[in-house]
Amino acid sequence: MVLKRKLIEVALPLEAINRESAHEKSVPRKGHPATLHLWWARRPLAAARAVLFAQLVDDPSARPDEFPTEELQRRERERLHALMERLVKWENTGDEDLMREAHKEILRSTGGTPPTIIDPFAGGGSIPLEAQRLGLESRASDLNPVAVLINKALIELPPRFKGQAPVFPGLADSQIRTWAGPEGLAADVRAYGDWMRNEAAKRIGHLYPKADGKTVVGWIWARTVTCPSPACGIDVPLIRSWWLGKKKGRESFVVPKVVADSMHPSGSRVTFEVRVSPDGPSIPATMAGKLGATCLSCQAPIPTDLIKSEGKAGRLGQTLVAIVADGQRRRDYYAPTEEHAMAATVARPDDVPDQELSFDPRNLWTPQYGLSRFSDLFTDRQLVAMTTFCDLVGEVRSRVVADGGSSEYGDTIATYLAFAVSKLADWSSSICGWIPVIEGVTHTFAKQAIPMTWDFTEINPLSTSAHVEWVARSVDLAPTAMQGLVEQDDARKASFTGKVVSTDPPYYANIDYADLADFFYVWLRRSLRDVYPALLGTMLTPKASELVANPYRHGGPDGAKAFFEQGFRDVFERARAEASDEFPMTVYYAYREPTSRSKGKTSSGWETLLEGMIRGGWAITSTWPVRSEREARSIGQGTNALASSIVLSLRPRPLEAPTTDRRGFIAALEAELPGALRSLQQGQVAPVDLPQAAIGPGMAVFSRYGAVLEPDGKKMSVRSGLERINEILDQVLNEQEGDFDPSSRFAIAWYRQHGYGVGKFGDADNLARARNTSVDVMDRDEILTSRAGNVHLIKPIDLPGNYDVLMDSHTSNWEALHHLIKVLERDGITLAGDFLKAALSRPDQAVDEDLLKELAHLLFRIAEGNGWTRDAISFNALVTSWPEIIEVAHRSMKNPPVMQGAFDFDEEGD
Repeated sequence: MVLKRKLIEVALPLEAINRESAHEKSVPRKGHPATLHLWWARRPLAAARAVLFAQLVDDPSARPDEFPTEELQRRERERLHALMERLVKWENTGDEDLMREAHKEILRSTGGTPPTIIDPFAGGGSIPLEAQRLGLESRASDLNPVAVLINKALIELPPRFKGQAPVFPGLADSQIRTWAGPEGLAADVRAYGDWMRNEAAKRIGHLYPKADGKTVVGWIWARTVTCPSPACGIDVPLIRSWWLGKKKGRESFVVPKVVADSMHPSGSRVTFEVRVSPDGPSIPATMAGKLGATCLSCQAPIPTDLIKSEGKAGRLGQTLVAIVADGQRRRDYYAPTEEHAMAATVARPDDVPDQELSFDPRNLWTPQYGLSRFSDLFTDRQLVAMTTFCDLVGEVRSRVVADGGSSEYGDTIATYLAFAVSKLADWSSSICGWIPVIEGVTHTFAKQAIPMTWDFTEINPLSTSAHVEWVARSVDLAPTAMQGLVEQDDARKASFTGKVVSTDPPYYANIDYADLADFFYVWLRRSLRDVYPALLGTMLTPKASELVANPYRHGGPDGAKAFFEQGFRDVFERARAEASDEFPMTVYYAYREPTSRSKGKTSSGWETLLEGMIRGGWAITSTWPVRSEREARSIGQGTNALASSIVLSLRPRPLEAPTTDRRGFIAALEAELPGALRSLQQGQVAPVDLPQAAIGPGMAVFSRYGAVLEPDGKKMSVRSGLERINEILDQVLNEQEGDFDPSSRFAIAWYRQHGYGVGKFGDADNLARARNTSVDVMDRDEILTSRAGNVHLIKPIDLPGNYDVLMDSHTSNWEALHHLIKVLERDGITLAGDFLKAALSRPDQAVDEDLLKELAHLLFRIAEGNGWTRDAISFNALVTSWPEIIEVAHRSMKNPPVMQGAFDFDEEGD
């Protein structure tokens, strides 16, 4: 059988996919599956939808009978790309006509019988959901029960009740309308969610008093530790910041005071006042992270080890620091009162989740301080609220049946409301902090970890129903045309027979999903144990079989690597034997080693995944960098966290694949990698991601051979292959210097030697002559400064602010790049786009759009290799902002995204 090449193996409208993927993750997304429930590193719908479409639709070159010439193929490809550009827009997610148009194209390429899509690592459900939205049969499996429930709520439950009117008493009769798709289901989620909130207010509303007649939205607490000084002994509040609000004109902060208290053993205690003043706090915060704390009264140091030992002994306390009330379109702050402090002093419920957190000091920090059980992460009042809402989920289940719904429908409504309660847990733990800049609360998983917090915010769970509305909106947008199927399964045992695989597997050791998911599992289990007895039968989520490289489970890093590698090989071998070979398999991957471990070495994550693919009998046919991670997320700030995923398409490698030697492999790399690298650079892959992205086309060469033989006759390992690819990558990047104008080539070479530091004029003069330019010319052009025998390149920040690129009689790509960085950092994307538009309109065409990007990539590589972090950040930021800058330069700038409110219950962990 002759296999037809698919779009994903030839060409994609990558800029549109990247732009919409980034846009999708940077705006409030009511209705997005991320708002149903948090899951870590969830793929954007735009990317999943585009990849699935391109995975199934023929490239025009595969249909020479219809498109016999390259011109006809190009036109047809452009038509399909135009459809994809509409398809990936978040705003078009609910456009059923557009989805039918896309489905029609899929039918044309699949003989009218499209295959079933399976994702064996379904996680947050983006891939199965988008397969279903495109009118395909969708199968999802995951080992983690939380992921299984998320996928059931996305693709399995909504189609069962499509077109059904709501059963909540009086709701259907109150509206003259039809109930299309999942609308009736969503309406019942809202109605029964409102009932839950009202019923909870009757039962526990007295625990949440008002302040000055206003509804309190939060209480700010601080953990306390006894001062170790024998002469002091007060309860020291552990505070990272005294600020409450930083909005101009009403800057608010806490002022602590040490006062006499004959009732306390130390004779003193700390009280708190709220002050409004632009001057801000004058007293330093007491807690400095790993450095420990300082006593407010005697200034004695309190080491972190002492705080840990006090915590493990159960001797950390807590004290109310401030009260946050809902004012007239503002936050009003009040000093703590006895009434509010006593309202939180409630008996701890009996039936709380007392399961132990796993041991993983990388991601689970609280056990070091004595908070080792999940119930320890909540205050007693928070536990009362959470258990109350969990109990109400069970009551809703019974009420739905009493109101005329089937038992299955009652289970479904209970499932969605259990998700709302689980979301509430994320915002209602003692890990949630206060953000003075936005006057809002952070959720537990602002990081992909459970960190330790010292001052925390307890929200009023009765002050909002946003968590129910977020869930209901996700139901509103659920596709219902096809029935999905979700199973709990180990990916190594999943059935791939006749199916097409598209999957986003775990990222080596980046995220320990099971350990983090336990936080939600313990509450979902309490709410839904009777609904899903088999799925929620264990006390915690399965961990022994989870395919992540966790050194604490597998005897250290080597054991973790071996477990991960063998597991992936098993998955890919099984898929190779069972999955449909008519279509390529697609695999997403986003991984970067910490900088200290990655220089000069290959990534264990990439190496292990590729080892599994290649040894499992697959050949890589294409790789695409898809921008999918939000750059502003906490894990990415100040780190080299990936902002791109690499999507690989794979085909079964023929059994008769040829063998080559090392020399033949390197020759093939030298022939193919330069073009592939340029495509990656022009396809909006960030410089920080380029070394990992370039592995894709390099391994496409490696994996096409049955074996690459070393000089001693042994098969070349994947690690050795990756090292050869990195060597060619450096060689290709260096060769790109020849594409630039003489001034830019000089500046690149000088930057490689000196950065923005000082060098000698004689050295600069010799280098400039070799590049057919002169130091004097570049001094006049403001590329460098030459004074008193010393020469240094001018940093972007030191360039003149009134530069006019159109009035400059002579410029270069180096000069334009540096001015562009200055404008971007000073004025933002819109003015940077205006500058680039002017630069590209010069009559002499001295500035080239593609060369500017290549130059930023090259300079990033140099800066990172020399440890020039500030420079590297600037070059990387320019490239990651490139689609938006280009959009301004070529068209008009869209309105910037609106920031989400602090109580919107839209988690950042996705």
